Order: sequence, then structure tokens, then C-alpha cells
Amino acid sequence: MYQALYRKYRPSSFDDVAGQKHITETLRRQIVSGRYTHAYLFVGTRGTGKTTCAKILARAINCQNPEDGNPCNKCASCVGIENGTILDVLELDAASNNGVDDVRAMRNESIYSPVSALKRVYIIDEVHMLSTPAFNALLKTLEEPPEHIVFILATTELHKVLPTIQSRCQKFSFRRLSSEEIIGYLTKIAASENLTLTQEAAEKLAMLADGSMRDAISLLDQCVCDKPIDLEHVLDTIGLAGDDDLLSLIDAIISCDTALALRIQDRLYNDGKDMAALIGELSGIIRDLMVIKLDADTSLICSNVSRAALLDISGKAASERLFYCLDILKNAIFGLSRAGLSRLALEMCIIKMCDERLLDDTSALAARVARLEGCSSSLTAAVSVVGTPVSKPESKIAAPAAVFAPPLAAPIAPSAPAADAVPAASASAAKQAAEISPVSFDKPDPNADILTQVLSQIEDRAVHTFLSNKNKAEGFLDDNTFVIKLTDAFGVGVLKNSYMDTLKTAVCKVLNKDVAVRLETAESAAAQDNGGKIERLKQFDIVSFE
Repeated sequence: MYQALYRKYRPSSFDDVAGQKHITETLRRQIVSGRYTHAYLFVGTRGTGKTTCAKILARAINCQNPEDGNPCNKCASCVGIENGTILDVLELDAASNNGVDDVRAMRNESIYSPVSALKRVYIIDEVHMLSTPAFNALLKTLEEPPEHIVFILATTELHKVLPTIQSRCQKFSFRRLSSEEIIGYLTKIAASENLTLTQEAAEKLAMLADGSMRDAISLLDQCVCDKPIDLEHVLDTIGLAGDDDLLSLIDAIISCDTALALRIQDRLYNDGKDMAALIGELSGIIRDLMVIKLDADTSLICSNVSRAALLDISGKAASERLFYCLDILKNAIFGLSRAGLSRLALEMCIIKMCDERLLDDTSALAARVARLEGCSSSLTAAVSVVGTPVSKPESKIAAPAAVFAPPLAAPIAPSAPAADAVPAASASAAKQAAEISPVSFDKPDPNADILTQVLSQIEDRAVHTFLSNKNKAEGFLDDNTFVIKLTDAFGVGVLKNSYMDTLKTAVCKVLNKDVAVRLETAESAAAQDNGGKIERLKQFDIVSFE
């Protein structure tokens, strides 16, 4: 019967374990000196060697002819433990034996001396799955164990293990294996199995394994065939997209080309690529784009993707936009376990990443503002052409033109040399422009400048956006309460949920006393009036509006 590669090539001694030398050397010295303890706790992610080291340790403790701390794997004890014929070494799965009755039964058995081995060894895998009563039942035995008992506990979630259990064990933390260690081990297996494994394929398998040797070997086992195992074969077997397709899809998303991104996704779907895996690949590349934008020397997840190509794409997007895309992909990955519609989930992700206006939250707003910041300079140049100066905002943060129009410093007036020289059409336009009052905050006296002073104390771009001219913000004192009114109900909700402390601190600093802050939704008449002004401004083709 065929045996899976991860079982066939499971290490049989401490010297064969890859990447955990800080643990195997300590355990080997304990066996040599006979100073091994009664309880061990092995902690680490999946596939890093916890159960393997537990089995090696169990054989080394009972080995009749140990070799420098390693089990000989030839004596009756080692062979019996490996075959499962010696019942003094038991491996229990706490996921299916997690009740207090199971632990009590084990505790009652532990009082008996071993029959065929030197020590009775209990290996409890996934020990964090034990219930609290089961942990309490195990606690007394761990605290005062019989002389012939050794417990080896293994877990992937240390925080779920009771502190009282942890304090009675020697804890060993297994680290994730590096790509170089995984590639080296896969190369050895391929040589033993007479397989031709290319370097690119080995690097891809190591990246997909995410530090787990067992996952890497299982993926290699899946790709075994009668031809050389290259990168293309690995991608086709596992259902992954190639680097060129991934970079093209990322470039289309960064460029906000929804149609092109969906066409690439549809082609990959028809080619049989795994959409759930594609979401993970996208998140990995976007993570690398964000990291390489901050520090070009940081290690990358997608190590086989050209660093130069990543640098080129990262220069096209702001950090806020990359973070926004990562947030969408993260939510999609969490939702896949519940929905299961991977194609629909990916399509929704692509559409949302290409158009931030589809999400009404602060991360989407930050991404939109970051992407549109460049429009402010072009708007300033357009207004300057017709001779209208643009006033600088009091805040240190420049407001993007596509979010709201900057306030005009003065009404638009024609620059004609004489009244009789102005044509009729120009005179009519000048008269209409003179009737337009400059856009400004409408705040009742005597508190007309309080809100402006409050905004000058706040540097958060989102607050300036919601309290902008677009929303006709009003701020005034009502007894010992500073009231802020907005026409945008969504803005009121966001400010209440995320920025009340910021607003209160700024208001108290401006007024030099402790006051309360209340947010309200203003009447819609102000918004309608402002809309009329904007309609009249559109006639002059000075400012473009979205």
C-alpha cells in the first residue's frame, strides 16, 4: 500500500528534524544526562515537528541502546513503540477525547507501572481542546505524577492552555521553518524518490507551505508525476495563477480598470484556477506591495515575484489605497468559510477595490482622498487662469478637489477695462457671477469662527472632509454644550462613532473650558441652497464636479 511522503519521510531521530535545532539539542542532552522532566509542552504552528519530536522523545526515553541521546530505532522498545504494539506509550487526540471522564480514565491508568517499557508516556495532541473540568482533572496528576509517568502535551494555541498547566511543564516553542530549510528537505525527498524538482517549483511549494514542512511535503506528493516537476506543473496541479496573470490583475485594480480586472479574473476562472487560492495570492502580493513601499529590504511573501515589478506597481498606489484593498481581501477570506461562493466573493472584491465609492466607511474614504489628492493642483491652476485666487485652508491638510470645491476668496468678477466695452453676453455673465456669494461656513454670531478654530486643532483628514463646505457645517454654543450641525447624516454617524473624543478635546482647547459636544443633522434647506450655488458655478466651466 502506498504511504504518503510526509509519513514515509518523518524524522526518526533528533538529528533528522529540520529547523528546530534549539529544541532537539536540548532534548538530546536531557536524554544523555538522564535529567528529562515529567511534563513537556510543545507549542507551534502546524507542520513544524511537535508530534514528531514527541514520538522521538518517547522512544529515546524507553530506548534500550540510545545513541548520543537519539533512539536506536532497532531495539524491541523502539520497534514496538513505532509499530504501536507497546501500550505503555499512548498518543491521545484531545479534540475527540476532551471530556473530564476521558482524563479521569487516563489518570486512573497512570498509577500502574509500565509493562514493556521503562516509562509510561502519554502524548496528548491538541491539548488546548480539553475542557476546563478536564484540565482541572489533569492538573493534580501533572503536579504530583508517579515516578514512571511522562506527559508530552502539544498545542497550536498556547493561550487556550490554562496557566496552571503551563507552569508545571517545560515549554518548547517550535518556530516556522524558513523557505531555505523547506527547499533543502524537498530536494532531498525528490532525490530519494528519483523525482526531478526544479528550483522555481521548490520555491513555490515552500511559499505555499507558509513555514509548515508537512504541508510542503504533501504539496510535493500531490505534484508527483512521470515528468519533471516545474513551476508550470505546480501551478496547474494546485490551481494557482501565474505571476504574470497576478501582476496584470493587480495593475488593473490599482489603475481602477474594473472591466479589465474582471476579464482577467474570468479567464483565470475558465482555466480552472482556484478562486479561493487566488484571493490568498492577491492578498500576499498586495501585502508585499505595501511592505516594499515602506521598506524595500523587508522580506516578501511572494519571493518568486520580481522585486523590480513590485516596486514599479507600488509606485502607482498610495499606502492608504493598498491598505484599503488588503482590508477588503481580509474580510473576503474570513467570509469564504461561511459563504463558499469563491467566484462571487472574488468578483465583489475586485469591484470594491476598483471603486472605493461603493463602501461608506473611513478606510474607503481615506483611499479615495489619497487617490484624488493630485486633483487639487490641477483645480488650483484652472481657477488661477480666470484670475480668481484660491484661499488656503486653515487646516494643515489640503482638501481634495473631487471631494468638495475649495472656498472662493472673492466673487468672480469680469476683468473688463470699461463698462461700455463689455459685450452683452459677458455683462450678463458678470452680473450673474456677482450675485453668487462665496461658499463658506454658515455659523451664527457671535460664534462664527469657533468651528474654524476647532478644525485648526485637528489634523485628521476625515474630520475636515465631513465638516467641510459641502456639508454646510454649523457650530455654536448652547449653554455649556457646543452643537455641531451637518446636512450629511452619514457624516454625523461616522463622527459620533470614531471622532467624538477628538472633537471634544479640540473644542475644550479652543474655548478654554470643559464643555460637552453634540452632533446633529441640520435641515435640508441649507443643502438645497448650496446646490443652487453650485449649479450657477457650473455655467462658468471653472471647476469640474463629480
